[in-house]
Amino acid sequence: MPVRVTELYTDAGKFIQYRSCEDAGIRYVPYSFQGTNYGYTSGGETYNTIDKFSFSTDGNATDVGDLTAARYYAAGQSSSSHGYASGGIEASNVLTIDKFSFSTDGNATDVGDITVARRSAAGQSSAAHGYTSGGFATSNDNTIDKFTFATDGNATDVGDITVARFGLTGQSSTLYGYSSAGDTYNTIDKFSFSTDGNATDVGDLTVSRGYPAGQSSSSYGYTSGGAPSNTIDKFSFSTDGNATDVGDLTVSRRKCAGQSATTYGYTSGGETYNTIDKFSFSTDGNATDVGDLTISRANGAGQQY
Repeated sequence: MPVRVTELYTDAGKFIQYRSCEDAGIRYVPYSFQGTNYGYTSGGETYNTIDKFSFSTDGNATDVGDLTAARYYAAGQSSSSHGYASGGIEASNVLTIDKFSFSTDGNATDVGDITVARRSAAGQSSAAHGYTSGGFATSNDNTIDKFTFATDGNATDVGDITVARFGLTGQSSTLYGYSSAGDTYNTIDKFSFSTDGNATDVGDLTVSRGYPAGQSSSSYGYTSGGAPSNTIDKFSFSTDGNATDVGDLTVSRRKCAGQSATTYGYTSGGETYNTIDKFSFSTDGNATDVGDLTISRANGAGQQY
């Protein structure tokens, strides 16, 4: 008889706790959409740089490695031990999934391909898989790709978002991936991590915009910045519905990367900017400027550890 999950809940914002019908004990599985140590901004127009900045101390980022190629418009994903950058553009749209270690600073390696060469997609992370949703190939794309964290290899096509679009961003809860905004859309899509399939439209952002950054607390998804906005929107993971405007970034900008700690969301870089903004998950309000990336750049991918 296979193990069946009968309970699932978060423990101190960092672990999913499962209790199975076959196991009287409890096993802990770390999830990856929030970090406790560092945020990363990888790639960006036209760089291969992997920057790292501290979550515990405000300050500037340091250059800790390189992607396998200088590329931008990639989607970012995070496992408990590695950061990933999938897709994007060099001279043309690319399939590449790059992986770099969190425990040891260094360069990324090419570990697989997404199913459709595309750019400007959104990234999501479950405890076991990375996802790349939407983007632009030869036209707007609606593909949801999934690749495993445990074994290097190619992604598989597991579903579609509701509207083919590019310039969207991603959020992750313990159970679902979210794709919000994109081009001229305010759509919030949701898809299951436990069962492959298509996304559903579960709400709207307060402003239709392209190229924002995405962040995730244990209870809410955030969409920050984008064109033409400094708005920080928040929407609930527990109840489907529209987002609310809960604050502003320090500068209106688009094409920025998003990172998530357990207590704060971060928005880094953007078109002509190197700014690292930080805003609280516990109290709605405006962001503060807490540091700089090593290079001003747009279209980087965000990861956290």
